[in-house]
Formats: sequence, structure tokens, C-alpha cells
Amino acid sequence: MISALDLLARLRPLHVCVGKTGHIVQAGAGLGRIGAGDVVGRRFLEVFEVVRPVRPLDMPALRSLAGEVLRLRLRTEPDIGLRALAIEDQDGGVILDLSFGIAVIEAVQRFGLTAQDFAAGDLAVELLFLQEAKSSAMAASFSLNSRLNGARLAAETDALTDELTGLHNRRALESALTRLRHSDTGYAVMHMDLDHFKEVNDTLGHAVGDTILKRVAAIMRSQTRQDDLLVRMGGDEFAIICPGLTDTLRLRDLSLGLIHQTSKPMIVDDQEARVGASLGIALKTPDSRVDPAALMERADVALYAAKRSGRGRYVFWSPDLGQSLSDLDLPHVSLRS
Repeated sequence: MISALDLLARLRPLHVCVGKTGHIVQAGAGLGRIGAGDVVGRRFLEVFEVVRPVRPLDMPALRSLAGEVLRLRLRTEPDIGLRALAIEDQDGGVILDLSFGIAVIEAVQRFGLTAQDFAAGDLAVELLFLQEAKSSAMAASFSLNSRLNGARLAAETDALTDELTGLHNRRALESALTRLRHSDTGYAVMHMDLDHFKEVNDTLGHAVGDTILKRVAAIMRSQTRQDDLLVRMGGDEFAIICPGLTDTLRLRDLSLGLIHQTSKPMIVDDQEARVGASLGIALKTPDSRVDPAALMERADVALYAAKRSGRGRYVFWSPDLGQSLSDLDLPHVSLRS
């Protein structure tokens, strides 16, 4: 039978269990996503500042607030407010069930949170849906992969979906780029190409190659956000459109995750296959006017730069790389596969 603490960890991604000494003994996985880091073993009042109804100075004062809704904030992210229901446990400690309250939208945008970072029945998920419905910028830009367009896309699924991987296809990408052309939304374009895929295809056969492409598609889904547009452009080339995401650190982490997961050995029909991934990334900030097609070209240039510099890495486009592939001093060998 599952323990009470394990059950709490599964049901409440944002929670803190404080022992009778005032030290945190367990924390939900969602805390790590909002900048708290590893808080287990640290004093609760050193990690959090309780703002209302009073400011407790020690553990007894914190226990006296059991049954009340507290207003608090992380000391590392003081401008993001949190709410917490404090419950006294049987061992002299306190359990705090956290939520963002009215700061949920800002928190989602800042930290890239998804529905998995909230409890399944959390009303914050519904609030996020309503916020998206009211956001004209997002509605103008796309998203072909968003929850809000689900009904409209149902009739277009076959025409916009890659048959092998279930990702979107080039037609879906072109439609998204058309929408982005008329939007002020900032976004990132990631162009990903598999390393050594041709060798695997030639030595192990196309059936194994197809299975690898399907697994890569699954990796992409696991690493990206729900509203990101995932595209198989053909062969072993993929694209990811990330609306609202221009933070280079988060894009770096996403790239490293894709490279790491794709580079793991894959067993297909008792045969080991090894591929990898290289990525080129181009950004459109909200105040820039770069055309989406030009941005795709920049991402392609950055991808070739990643391939040329050794594969298995990512490169952000910069002006010194040039605007098109013709600006690169390409070697005579193929940079693909």
C-alpha cells in the first residue's frame, strides 16, 4: 500500500511537509520548476517568507497557523505570490498545500509550467484555459497544437499530420508560419536533424529506421510543452515552433534534453541502433519584424553550423552566421545524417 507521503507527492505537485524542528522533510516536484531548487533539509522560514496573516518567527508560531490560508512567497522569487493551506500533522509538523492564486498566469509564463505541474483537479488549469481563450495574440498566431483549436483541427487532422510519426507535417508548418506572419507574438524556431540516421537506415533497414523516427517523435512530445508545434519536415528532419518562448536558458535546456534522450541506444527487434540529434535555433522577439520564412532559414543555417562543429549539439543563430545557407563556407562532405 502506498504511504501517505508518497500519495501526497503524487496528488499535490506543489506541497511542503515541515517537520517539528522547522525543517522541510518533503516537497512536491513542482517546486523545483519555479526556482526553489532542492529545499529538503532546509528551514522552511529560510526558503519561504510568510506575509499574512502574521509573520511567524519559529515553528510553534507556524503551527499556530494550522487551518488558515497563508500568503507567502519564495525568497528566491519574491515577486511571485503563493497561497497555502496549513495543516498540522500528527508528528508536530505542518503540511502546506501551495497554489499561485491570481499569480498563476504569470508563473506559467515565467517558468513554462504545464498541467502536469498542477493537481489534476486544480482550478488553475481551468483558469489557464480561460486566459488562453481571451488572448487574442495567441489566437492570431496559432497554435495548431493548442487545446483551444482542438475542435477546428479535428476535421483537418489527416491533411496536417505526418502518417508515420503522428507529428504535424509541412502543410501544418506552412499554415502556422502564415499565422505567425500577422502576429506580434515572440517565438522560437528549432530545426532538428538526426545524426547518423542514414547509416542506421542502410545497415539495419528501413523498418528499423521508421521505428526510430517514431521513438524520436515520442521523445519530442515528452520534452516539449503542450502548445509547441512539432513537425516532421521529411526524412529525419524535424522542426519545433515554441510560441511565447524566447528565453535562451530554457531553450538550451530543451535542446540538451532532446540531444540526451535521442542519443541513448535504441533496441529495435533485438538490434541496437544509435543515432543522435543536432539543432539550430532562431528567435523572434515580440518587438522584431523578421519574417517567419526568414526565421526558418536562420534556424537551418544554425543547424548546419551545429553539424559542421561536430554534431550532437545546438547552435543559436547569430548575424555572423549569415542569413542563408549560401553564406556558410560549407565543406564538401554532406552535413546531413
